[in-house]
Amino acid sequence: MMIADQATVLFQGDSITDAGRSRDNDAALGSGYANVVAAWFGAMHPGKRVRFLNRGIGGNRAADLRARWDADCIDLKPDVVSIMIGINDTWRAFDRDDPTSAAAYAEDYRHILARTRDELGARIVIIEPFVLPHPEDRKQWRLDLDPKIQVARELAREFGAVYIPLDGLLAAACVAAPPVFWAADGVHPSQCGHAFIARTWLQAVGAMQ
Repeated sequence: MMIADQATVLFQGDSITDAGRSRDNDAALGSGYANVVAAWFGAMHPGKRVRFLNRGIGGNRAADLRARWDADCIDLKPDVVSIMIGINDTWRAFDRDDPTSAAAYAEDYRHILARTRDELGARIVIIEPFVLPHPEDRKQWRLDLDPKIQVARELAREFGAVYIPLDGLLAAACVAAPPVFWAADGVHPSQCGHAFIARTWLQAVGAMQ
């Protein structure tokens, strides 16, 4: 398992990670996958005494993570940093005519990964961004999101990160149940969607029993 005893694990990202977390109480991780991971990890490995932190902020893009990386990552001195970012870099192109190029996304993402590696020596988990094909207009987003997913994959190789191919895994899950079962708007997971992400995360870091 990649998570050592008494390690600090930091979840970073946008609203999918945020999931209503507290800004005042680090123990209140929100109602999403970060909380599910922490609960199950603690139940399965109570002796490890791992601390979980959530610094996801709804609406964030990769550039936003870069702007707040000192306060919301470096200063926290995590041992493991898990990042899921990118869907808003795509979404803003469609709802606000404010696109983020794949190159700009890559530059910001690489910057925070390099700082995480060089200044903290932390292990990195990259969860690729995803979109499900519901509502219908979400299908148009693939032309913008797919290059960003490729960026995430390339960065995972570059930085030796644990990589979770979530877009593909959820696409496969949509064979068993329709997209709305996992995420009603194609982006924000249902309870089952968050549980799916949490289980996949725990498996990826070798924590499932």
